[in-house]
Amino acid sequence: MPAAPTALDTVTYGAVGATQAPDLVAFPPAGFVGREARSRIGHGPRRWAFAVEQVMSWGVKRRSGFRVVTVASEAGPRRERVYSSDGVELVHPGDTVVLHFGRIEEPVRVVYTIDEPRRRGFGYGTLPGHPLRGEECFEVEYRDDGSVWLTVRSFSRPSTGTWEAARPLLRIAQWVVTRRYLRSLAQPIG
Repeated sequence: MPAAPTALDTVTYGAVGATQAPDLVAFPPAGFVGREARSRIGHGPRRWAFAVEQVMSWGVKRRSGFRVVTVASEAGPRRERVYSSDGVELVHPGDTVVLHFGRIEEPVRVVYTIDEPRRRGFGYGTLPGHPLRGEECFEVEYRDDGSVWLTVRSFSRPSTGTWEAARPLLRIAQWVVTRRYLRSLAQPIG
C-alpha cells in the first residue's frame, strides 16, 4: 500500500489550472488527452443549491461510488471552515484527499475553486500514487433560463508503464465514471 499523501506532495503534472480553459478538449497540454462532458441536470434555484452543495462537498464523487478521505489541508491560514447541510466541510484549495474506488486509491489535491454568482466548482490534480496524471474539474452553472448544468472537464494520461498498458480500460472507466457524475446530480432531490 503506498504511503499516504501529505500537504507537501506536489501534483504530478505541470499545467495546473488548465481545466479552467473552455478550449481544453481542442488544445490539451502536450502529451495529455482532454475530455469534457456536460449535461443539464435540472432547473431552478432548488436544483442549483443542491448541485452546488454536492459538488463543493465531494458529494458528486460519493454519489458516483467513491469513498472520500481527507488526509491534509493547506498549511497556510484558511478563511473560515464552511460546511454542507449534512456537516461535510466544503472543498478549499490545498485540501489533499484520497479517493477510493473499489481497490483503487487516487490521491489528489484541490488546486482551485470557482466561486461566481452563477458558476461554482473546483478542480483537483493528481498526486503520486494516482493511476493517472492530470486534472479534473467539476463546474455547476445556473443559466439565465433557470436551467442548471454540470460540466466535467479533465486532461490526463497514464501515470506509469503499468497503467499505460491498461490505457484502453482506463479510458472506458473514465467514460463510465463521468456518466455516473452527470446522472448523480440529475436524480430527484430528497
